[in-house]
Amino acid sequence: MSRHYELELDQLRTLLIRMGSLVEEQIDYAVRALTEGDQRLAQLVMERDKKIDEFDIAVDERCMSIFALNQPVAIDLRLLMAALKINNELERIGDIAVNLAERVESLALYPDFVRGTSLAEMAFAARDMMKRAIDSFVNSDPSLAKQVLESDDYIDQLDRATFERMTKTMRESPELVGPACHILILSRHIERLADHATNIAEDVIFLVNARIIKHHADESPAE
Repeated sequence: MSRHYELELDQLRTLLIRMGSLVEEQIDYAVRALTEGDQRLAQLVMERDKKIDEFDIAVDERCMSIFALNQPVAIDLRLLMAALKINNELERIGDIAVNLAERVESLALYPDFVRGTSLAEMAFAARDMMKRAIDSFVNSDPSLAKQVLESDDYIDQLDRATFERMTKTMRESPELVGPACHILILSRHIERLADHATNIAEDVIFLVNARIIKHHADESPAE
C-alpha cells in the first residue's frame, strides 16, 4: 500500500471523526435548548447546520476520489462503504438537531408541560446512543456498537408511551393541543435519531468484523 493511499484513508477517517464530533455537539446543544428552553442555543444549532453539509460533501468527494484512483479491497473497501453510509447517517442526524431546535421557541411558553413529559429522558437516552455509536467508530469497537443496538428498544418504548400520553392529553385538555402536537413531533424526531445511531453501530460492526447484521441486532458482533 502506497504512503499516499494510506494518507487518503487516514484523512477520510479524520473527516468522519470531525463531522461526528460536530454532529454530537449539535445534538447536545439541541437537547439542552429543548430541555432548558434556551432559544439562543437553538439559534446556534440552526446557524451551524451548513458546516455539517460541508462535511457531508467533503466525505463523499474523498470517498469517490479513493474509489476512482485506487483499487481498495478487504478492510479498505469496507471502510469506504461504511464511510459513505455513516456520512449519510451523520448528515441526517444533523438535520434532526435542526428540527429539534426549531421547536424550542414554540414550547418556550410551556416549560412545566414539557418537564411533565418523557421528552427529556428520551432525548438524553438517544443522545447517549449517538455518542456511543460515534465512539464505536472512532475506537473500532464492535462491543460498544452492540450496546447501541441493545438500547434502541428503550427509545421505541418511550416513543410509544409519549404518543399514548399526548393523544390522551389532547382529548382531555384542548388548550394543550398545540404543545402536545409539538411533543409528538419531537418524540418522532428523537426516535429517528436513535434509528440513525443504530445504523451507525451496524456499520461499525460491518467495518470491523465484516458482518452484515442489519435486521439481526440480537446477534453478537464477536466472532
